[in-house]
Amino acid sequence: MQLNSLDWTIILLFFVLTLLVGVWASRSAGKSAQDFFLSGRNMPWWLLGISMVATTFSADTPNLVTDIVRTNGVAGNWVWWAFLLTGMLTVFVYARLWRKSGVVTDLEFYELRYSGKEAAFLRGFRALYLGVFFNVMIMASVCLAAIKIGGVMLGLSPVETVLIASVITVIYSSMGGLKGVIVTDFFQFILAMGATFWAAAYLIDLPQIGSLDQLLTHPNVSGKLNFIPDLSQRELLITLFVLPIAVQWWSVWYPGAEPGGGGYIAQRMLSAKNEKHAIWATLLFNVAHYALRPWPWILIALASLIIFPDLQAIQAAFPQMDASIIRDDLAYPAMMSLLPAGAIGLVVASLIAAFMSTISSHLNWGSSYVVHDFYHRFISPNASEKRLVAIGRLSTVLLMVFSALFALVLSNALQAFQILLQIGAGTGLLFIMRWFWYRINAYSELTAMVVSFVLAVYFQVVHAASGFTTIANDLQFLLSVGITTLCWVVVTLMTSPSDMGTLTSFVQKIQPGGPGWAVVREKMSEEELASIPAGWNVPQGILCMFIGAFAIYGTLFSTGYFIYGKSFEGFILGSLSLLAFYLLWRLSKKIIA
Repeated sequence: MQLNSLDWTIILLFFVLTLLVGVWASRSAGKSAQDFFLSGRNMPWWLLGISMVATTFSADTPNLVTDIVRTNGVAGNWVWWAFLLTGMLTVFVYARLWRKSGVVTDLEFYELRYSGKEAAFLRGFRALYLGVFFNVMIMASVCLAAIKIGGVMLGLSPVETVLIASVITVIYSSMGGLKGVIVTDFFQFILAMGATFWAAAYLIDLPQIGSLDQLLTHPNVSGKLNFIPDLSQRELLITLFVLPIAVQWWSVWYPGAEPGGGGYIAQRMLSAKNEKHAIWATLLFNVAHYALRPWPWILIALASLIIFPDLQAIQAAFPQMDASIIRDDLAYPAMMSLLPAGAIGLVVASLIAAFMSTISSHLNWGSSYVVHDFYHRFISPNASEKRLVAIGRLSTVLLMVFSALFALVLSNALQAFQILLQIGAGTGLLFIMRWFWYRINAYSELTAMVVSFVLAVYFQVVHAASGFTTIANDLQFLLSVGITTLCWVVVTLMTSPSDMGTLTSFVQKIQPGGPGWAVVREKMSEEELASIPAGWNVPQGILCMFIGAFAIYGTLFSTGYFIYGKSFEGFILGSLSLLAFYLLWRLSKKIIA
């Protein structure tokens, strides 16, 4: 692919704009660690919501969707669509609780909720486990996507790609802190989504495809359009739909879709102006993430089945690419290579924007763990704000280096996605229940973390290399969820809850309510109880969660029906979605006050 002067001008202007935002934000970001990691807790809901969406739109996301669609059809996307239920639970139950906690990071929650040395150990260990190990894995998968995009669209080697892509991101992330990340996310999201919609329209009109109707009726495509897997294919139905919608959404910890909130989603909620802004931000995120974005990626993936029907076709088109990384996810950048000269710069800039928005968020989030929950908490409690910001900037650089190195050993986006799901399997229910059951303690979390990790290593490495009978992925997943959940529940019942002083303080500060705290409330004085509002709005929040999920799913599939030319079904489902949104607005007034 050849880029002309206009292409390079667009890319250069994008880099300059990004750096200018980083320089502008650095003036306030350097004041304190809280300014660097939470932007002074003064961010509006619309900017935070778009930042969440931009972060989850990484360079590997369209690659992942393309891999899924080419492998399992449109219905294969339920492996991530199911997480909408988790997201809506966060909107109507947990966003308010997180903002009320007033913590700097979600790991600080541990010493707010649990007591003793075990709580401190859990906080410090997870700071490194999530902030470094887990975070590096996530960023490496994003860097892998950049490697494939750089190889196909620019002819760059993997090392050249990660060097170029990482340097600018590290500069503005380390300078501007979270404020710089959030503001650049806004412009990056607009650029990325605008270019994606335009690219989908252009590619569908290519002579090899002809039109949308010809695309949807092509033999390579027509069998992959169902929203739900074929009921006659029992194994695919269970793996692609039943397990995600029945088990995965509540049982798996996955970045951006953590049951009970957490990670960079919690970081955005904690940086909101108030509880109302935290709730509206997460609602905007879920609407845009699940209802607005998927179809352009899906259409490009379907079109790729005509242009590049198999891996051999991709390899033949790009002989310079290493055969070891030729997978179905490479079809997305391969399709982008078909765009006309002059427009390719806009698309390359949009993919760079997607890469940078995700990486910058993960760098700031991971650095916040390293600085606030490990260095400041255990190494240097008396460190000055200036020093904490300096350590934050240094850790930002090191996290990027580790991620780039690890990216060189991965082969495809779906591989990384499945590894992350496996590691988090069985921990989700604990993250949901710890807010509402006083018995859960630090040992419960340690057990869930260790058991899920050991099982993931066993299934992904030990069992796979042992020559034993292969265990199907869906059975591996269920075993991991079942064993991990059973272990942490047993440990919870066998160990003592946190001390009553910690639990009482938690109830007064967070006001979680519900029968799970009845034992604690019985031991509180009348004066302490007087500060806690009567009533419990979680049941109403759960009702809003399901209505909201129906409204967003309805919007997603109504759009799909219109694209498929089924206007009647699209109109009916769209009308039901609008009704659900209206009902949601009426019911949620007490929650979003």
